[in-house]
Amino acid sequence: MSKIVTIQQLLEQKEQLKKKQKRKQRLFIESLDGEIVIQEPDRAIALEGVEMAQGDRADYADVHIAYHSVIDPNLRDPELQKAFGCSEPTDIVNLIFRAGEITAISGHALQLAGFGQGVRKVDETVKN
Repeated sequence: MSKIVTIQQLLEQKEQLKKKQKRKQRLFIESLDGEIVIQEPDRAIALEGVEMAQGDRADYADVHIAYHSVIDPNLRDPELQKAFGCSEPTDIVNLIFRAGEITAISGHALQLAGFGQGVRKVDETVKN
């Protein structure tokens, strides 16, 4: 059974919490027959993606998150984008990955950032 986090525990972990690094993960990409490295997106990027998914830009949400989360290879590299003839920086995502891979990359990145996991309900109600 889990326990309630106390102020004392937070104070003891203050330095660790302030210095926490972004989590990273390696993913095997079948169409490339190799691995890429993703990292959890910034809160702003994740929220932009979620907002896009709920609005009229749903088809762009996963591309947006994948573009900002893949760090190796660096999809923001100007030479890479020029070689692929990208008119928009995010075009590289659709040119390199299959549609299902883009969705999977985005999903894994959001999970690293704590979306959809990391928090679970313990009790129905809290009694005072």
